[in-house]
Amino acid sequence: PISYFSLNHSFVVVWQIERQGKPKMDAPTIKLESSDGVIFSTEVKAAKLSETIKTMLEVSAVENDENAVVPLPKVNAFILNKILTWAYHHKDDDDQAAEGEELTPQSPHDISPWDANFINVDQPILFEITVAANYLEIKGLEDLCCKTLANMIRGKTPEEIRQTFNIEDDLPIDTAELGEDL
Repeated sequence: PISYFSLNHSFVVVWQIERQGKPKMDAPTIKLESSDGVIFSTEVKAAKLSETIKTMLEVSAVENDENAVVPLPKVNAFILNKILTWAYHHKDDDDQAAEGEELTPQSPHDISPWDANFINVDQPILFEITVAANYLEIKGLEDLCCKTLANMIRGKTPEEIRQTFNIEDDLPIDTAELGEDL
């Protein structure tokens, strides 16, 4: 659930996820501000899955400042909420890998059931998540988006791909006819 409240005439989102297991009450948090002015409070560990945020925290030394807000001018609130949901779910992946647990699917184009459900969104949202994951340098989320896009075109003809992504055939008729002759 997401709780909204007003603070100094701007909207703030206290971002919460129903957690499995015991919530970490002592986990350090950071505030992130979306391009449309919505502020999210999330665990630093989840936020640091983004190399961009991690670098911002290291350079500016705001990690320990509870009033500091990290601006993310290229990510709107809806997409930031999606990204934080993904980051919160995956924040302990490195810890699990260190303990020897299997984290990655067997095949490079396989996607875990949780990730498949998460990324099951409309194309425009998928593209926005992809762009934001690239901007925020979240490798795992970028990989998920790329795998999803690859799975969408796997086994399709060029014409089917154009239809899937609403791409116009920009070849002049003469050039297209040349291709048929080859």
